[in-house]
Order: sequence, then structure tokens, then C-alpha cells
Amino acid sequence: MRRMLIAAGAVLVLGAAPAAAQGKSVKIGFVSTFSGPTAVLGNDMRNSLELALDHMGRKMGGLPVEVIYEDDQQKPEVGRQKTEKLIQSDKVDFISGYIWSNVLQASVKPIIDAKTFLIVSNAGLSPLAGEMCSPNVFSTSWTNDSNPRAVAEYMNKKGIENVYLIGPNYAAGKENLGGLKAVFKGQVVGEDYTKWPDQLDFSAELSKVRAASPKAVYVFYPGASGVQFLNQYAQAGLQGKIPLYTTFVIDSTTLPLQKDAAVGVISVLQWGADLPNEANKKFVGDFVAKHKAEPTFYGAQTYDAINLIASAVAAVKGDLSNPDAVRAAIRKADFKSVRGAFKFGPNNYPIQNYYKQEVVKEGDTYRLKTIETAAENFQDVHHTKCKM
Repeated sequence: MRRMLIAAGAVLVLGAAPAAAQGKSVKIGFVSTFSGPTAVLGNDMRNSLELALDHMGRKMGGLPVEVIYEDDQQKPEVGRQKTEKLIQSDKVDFISGYIWSNVLQASVKPIIDAKTFLIVSNAGLSPLAGEMCSPNVFSTSWTNDSNPRAVAEYMNKKGIENVYLIGPNYAAGKENLGGLKAVFKGQVVGEDYTKWPDQLDFSAELSKVRAASPKAVYVFYPGASGVQFLNQYAQAGLQGKIPLYTTFVIDSTTLPLQKDAAVGVISVLQWGADLPNEANKKFVGDFVAKHKAEPTFYGAQTYDAINLIASAVAAVKGDLSNPDAVRAAIRKADFKSVRGAFKFGPNNYPIQNYYKQEVVKEGDTYRLKTIETAAENFQDVHHTKCKM
């Protein structure tokens, strides 16, 4: 556990009463992965959180902020233990973070039961936007099936006749590939789910792709798995022969390792480092100046989560003793998002644009270039199941 006393800025509205009652500080619990191969993602989120606090003068609603970082080790049981500690022992006001859907799935019930405010800054566990929705649960990301639905819409416009699907065998992988299948009008000629997170050899799956000879391949692999998949896809001689469509496979942490293997790959995301709004230019510019690398979408969503919290705490003038007032302030989403327009749907999940991005090489530099808007004011399909 790392504690960092910060003079403010916050990540996410969490519990409501303790800090406000004392009138001394706002406590934020932030759960992410800070060890192992995927720690690079958690560190990017933490760096973005800290930058957001810097940008607001490390003050939120006039109060200092204590951020308690917890490492879930990418294990659901550990994530739940750390979450319960934050609620029961640390008595945090806000909880945020969570990269992995299976970790969030194991952790969310104690949060809801404690009536703590949660703002998820990555994991897209779809039931939380639907039948499991809660007045105190918000997200600054998406549901696992939203991005692939936008990809499928783009593939339909391109007239792609069939596709081969590959992804990890856990909640997010199944929901992600399921989202594409729900919208794609062509034929799914193959579908493989691989062991997660241990499998990094995709030779068997790529041999099946070659044999099926599809018009396109769609894949979902975040982090190290995405690096390995793209490199092996190129080594197998499939790059340039069978178009590859993805979500979350490429970001600023993986692209330096993927390089030429990523060129021409199509992604659809709700944020890009080159989006031209002022909030995004400041975020990306200052992040690059400090860390000598672009932030990821994990970081962008965390930066938004902090600013969302800060806007709510400012709206209630630092008084978190009235959860109804805090909740109403969060729902207003009165902050400048790095993705541009931002508003919540009735299930406390964003209604937002999705952008088609392509990896390009410019000199010796590789980057994700935003090409066009793939879906405008997109709302997840799960909101109809939310009974709030």
C-alpha cells in the first residue's frame, strides 16, 4: 500500500461521509495493477491521476486529498481484499481505478453494499451498466461491448463479408467479442478464446486463421498479450494479407514494442492523443513533457475521473456529508473532458463519440492517428436494463 498525502484533486467519489464530517481531507482509494507485466498500465493511470491533481493546484473543494493506492496484482481475490480494506479500514470517500473486469466483478459488491461512490476508470463490466447498475456507481470509460460494436459498424460500412474472432477467455474477452458479433452483419468463420493472462503464444490460433482465410480478423488483447499477438501476426505472414481490426491492443505503452507490426491496424476508441480540444492538448502536452511518452486511454479515463470528482466536490463546496447532493453533482459531469463532449446516460455510463484510429509511421515515429468519427453520441445497449 502506498499513501500519498495530496493537497487535493481527486479521483473519484467514494464514500460520502467520513472526510466531510472531519472537514480535514478527502480520502480516495485507487485500485489498479502496480506489479507484474501489466504494471505499466497501472502506472500510466497513477501518473495521469497525479497530473490531474497538479493541474488543479492539488486542491479539491478547498480540501487536501489523501490518495491510497492499492495493487490488485491482476487477481480478483486480491482486488476484493484491497477494496474491502479501503472501505472498512481506510474509510475512503471515493474509490476509483480497476483495469480488469474480473477484478471489478469480484470487488463491486462490497462497494455497493457500503454505499460508497465508485467511479470506474477502465474496466467495462457490462452488467454494471445494466441489471447491476447502482446510483453510486459511475464510469468514465465504456462497457466491454461498446467499442467492438463501433468496430462492427465500421466493418459493415466497408462491406466485409466474414471475420475470424480471437480474444482472452475471461469476462471482458467474452463481452468484447460478443459485442462485435451482435452488430456485425457478415459471417463469423471462426472464434477462439485463449487462456488469460498466461497464454502468449498464438501460433495455433494463427494457423487456424490462415486455414480459414477470412476477409478480416478481429482481436481483443490488452497489454503484453496485445504486443505478442501483433508481432506474431506479422511473423506469421498475415500482416497486409488479412486486415486486422482491434480494440485495446494498441496504446502508447505497447506501440514502441509493436512498431511495424502495428502499422495499418485499425482500432476504434473513445479517445485519442491527437483530439484537438483544449483540455486534451494540455493533458497530453504536460504528460509528454513530464514522462517523455504519450499517455494511454487508461490514463485519459483516469484523468477524466479525477476531474469529474473534483467538479462534484467543488459543487458541494467540500461538504461530502450529503450523498444525494454529491451524487447529483457527479451526474452533472460539469468538467472539461479530454475526449471532448461528455455526459452520462441514465445508467451513469458515458454517452460519447468513438473514433476510428490507424497506426501510422512518420519517419521513425509510430502513432495512433485519428481518422474519422466511427460512431457519434454512442450509448451502450445495457442502459435499458438499468432500473434506477
